[in-house]
Amino acid sequence: MTAPTLPRVVAAEWTKLAGLRGPALVAVATVLVSGLLTFAAANASSVDPGFDPLDSLTAGLSLAQVGPLVLGVLVGTGEFSSGTFRATFTAVPRRLPVLAAQTVVTAAAALVTAVLAVGAAVAGLLPAARSRGIPLELTTHGTPQVLAGMVAFLVGLALFGLAVGALLRRPTPAFVAVLAVALVLPIALMLATDVAAGPTTAPAGDPAALQSAVNTLVTLLPSGAGALLATPPGAGGVEGAPDLGPWGGGLVLAAWVLVPLAAAAARLRGRDLT
Repeated sequence: MTAPTLPRVVAAEWTKLAGLRGPALVAVATVLVSGLLTFAAANASSVDPGFDPLDSLTAGLSLAQVGPLVLGVLVGTGEFSSGTFRATFTAVPRRLPVLAAQTVVTAAAALVTAVLAVGAAVAGLLPAARSRGIPLELTTHGTPQVLAGMVAFLVGLALFGLAVGALLRRPTPAFVAVLAVALVLPIALMLATDVAAGPTTAPAGDPAALQSAVNTLVTLLPSGAGALLATPPGAGGVEGAPDLGPWGGGLVLAAWVLVPLAAAAARLRGRDLT
């Protein structure tokens, strides 16, 4: 009996993904959230004298990033939560091709979702832009880089969710982990810094140094690093944090994907399938 080829394993994983309603619902929700939040942000800003609709282009990413994270976790934990891993690894005893195929499938599904979500964001700008008679210039001033960065950001988060899901193998711990690291921790750090620097709080150390340390940490988290991919050229980084730029942010996000993915591969090669 010949070993299954990677294209066949990819096709099998794609069939599994296409047969589930969850990923499709996540994709639809991501697109809707991206478009509606961008529309709301642009509409609220349209009364400003210096209104530029493109300033609101990335507004929807704050919540739209949840969808790719969930999509990745669903794929990474699917075999184990459903119990189909026994049949899968009997058919593919080398195991690692399954993880590779899941990575390919997740990237493809996330790419389609991300492109649609970015398209929805652009569409969300149109009503406010038309109300002010401002044309959308999508091919100049670094906007193509921002659009591509938004897509890369969402795809990277989906792969991060996959990596954590494949490592932890259980949906609930994986969901908690990715949402905590990507969403909750940055907000918690910012709130804690605001409280520490508040007028009723006794100063402990240099507030500027504390803010710089927090900004650096947030920038090095998956969502902070990925957001740099969608930063316009010349915009600079967060105050006090290292100016990684889009390429540096992309490399940090890639590390957040590759480290847990490598750990998942190492665990998968062992005999532990629980």
